[in-house]
Amino acid sequence: KIHQNQNLIKGNNLTPDNIQKIFELFVDNMPNPKPELNYHNSFELLCAVVLSAQTTDKRVNQVTPKLFSIAPDPKSLMNIELNVLEDILKPLGMSKTKSKFLHELAKTLVENYDSKIPQTEEELIKLPGVGLKTARVVLNVAFEKETVAVDTHIFRVCTRLGLSNSKNANKMSDELVQIVPKQYLKNAHHYLILHGRYICTAIKPKCENCIISRFCSFNKQFTNNC
Repeated sequence: KIHQNQNLIKGNNLTPDNIQKIFELFVDNMPNPKPELNYHNSFELLCAVVLSAQTTDKRVNQVTPKLFSIAPDPKSLMNIELNVLEDILKPLGMSKTKSKFLHELAKTLVENYDSKIPQTEEELIKLPGVGLKTARVVLNVAFEKETVAVDTHIFRVCTRLGLSNSKNANKMSDELVQIVPKQYLKNAHHYLILHGRYICTAIKPKCENCIISRFCSFNKQFTNNC
């Protein structure tokens, strides 16, 4: 059964059947999509997602082994000197800001959550450095909640595809949860973000290699203009 909100779908360029087929193709092409951030538990994932702001997963993966070797839990992270933390995070850029966020995040987890990662959106967004997108990534990836965190890649894919006409990432996130078929919601974030990173790129999208190009508004405009 397709899980959807008919009113939302009417505002988009795709029919419920189109959306169903798009995700069927994603599943065929990526049976077991995985996040590209390296982590071993929900605490490491949360820290890695916070650090991924304004940088790439690849760069985050280069610094987190050292970080987690000396700070494998909130209490040890809270006790690291800020200048040491800044030095570790320097390759990511914004090291002062990110160090402060991580330090305050760890302190809050220790003092308010017994060093455990909250499992609700409301509690996660209260944590230092955690916005709605970060909260939804953690809920989806660490706790397998049926939510979609919209980043720049997913926003681009959904806009080009015609899957959503929303101009706001958070509103698009809410909309996707209502129109993506329920059986695909757990992995929808991965399907869309990986498609955006490697196929539907910002510059020179690889439309010729796109498995869903026949459903895409952007591809149709491109083809008609050739």
